[in-house]
Amino acid sequence: MILTADFHTHTKFSHGKGTILQNAISAKEKGIRAIAITDHGYGHTVYGIKHRKVPYMKNLCKEAETQTGVKVLFGVEANVLGLSGKTDARRDDMEYFDVLLGGIHKMITYDKLEEWFKLFGANALARKTGKVSPELVKRNTKVYINAIKSNPIDILVHPNYCVFASAVEVAKCCRDYGTYFEIDARKTHLTDEEWFEVAQTGVKFVIDSDAHHPSKVGDLGYVESLIERVNINKDQIVNIDGKYPDYFRFKEYKNKL
Repeated sequence: MILTADFHTHTKFSHGKGTILQNAISAKEKGIRAIAITDHGYGHTVYGIKHRKVPYMKNLCKEAETQTGVKVLFGVEANVLGLSGKTDARRDDMEYFDVLLGGIHKMITYDKLEEWFKLFGANALARKTGKVSPELVKRNTKVYINAIKSNPIDILVHPNYCVFASAVEVAKCCRDYGTYFEIDARKTHLTDEEWFEVAQTGVKFVIDSDAHHPSKVGDLGYVESLIERVNINKDQIVNIDGKYPDYFRFKEYKNKL
C-alpha cells in the first residue's frame, strides 16, 4: 500500500523541521503524486502560521511543484475555537488555500474563557482523572458536528485527539457532509472497536502522515497493521494505490465565492 497523496504535512512555518520544497522532494522520491502543506492555523498560540506569510507560502508551494513535478496543494490545519464549531480559517485568505483541514488542538486562543474550559479544560481533567461523563462526550460530539456543518472542511484530522466524543456520530456527519475522516499515521485516539464501528458507517477515509519532518512524508506508521486488524475496506480509503479524491468540499466552496 502506498499513498497517492499525503494531505497532512508540516513545515518550518509551524512546528515541522523542513521546508515546503523538502517535503515535495521527499514525496517525489517515494512515488507520491501529491502533497498538501497544512501548517497550523492562526489560533494556535505557539505554532500557528502568520497571516502575513500566507501569500509567500503559496508561492513556495507553486515553486516546489514546478521543481519536483509533485502536485503541491497549499492548505491549513484549522483549529476549532469553541463550542459553536467556529474555526480560525479566515475568509480573506480563502483565495490562497487549496484544501482545508480541521481539528481540535491544544494551546489554542479561544474566544471566551468559558470556551477554553468546556473544550480544553474539561477534557484535560477527564483525561487526568479517567472520569468521562456522558455530558462531556455529548458536548464534544456536538462541537465536531458543528465544525463539520459550519465549515467546508475537507479532512477531519485525528478525531478524538484531546477530547472524548462519539466517533461513530462524528463519522456519520463526515459521511453526510462529504468530509473525509482521517487515519493519522502518527497518532490514534480510537480503539480498534471504535475504528470498526466508524468504518461501518460507510464514511470515506484518507490516510495522512501528519509528517513533521520531510523524511516522514508518506509514512504509513501503524496504519497498515490497523487496517489488517480492523479489516477496514480499502475501497473506503480514497488516497492509496493510485486513487485520488474526486471531491473536495473546500474547492466547491471557493467556486461559489
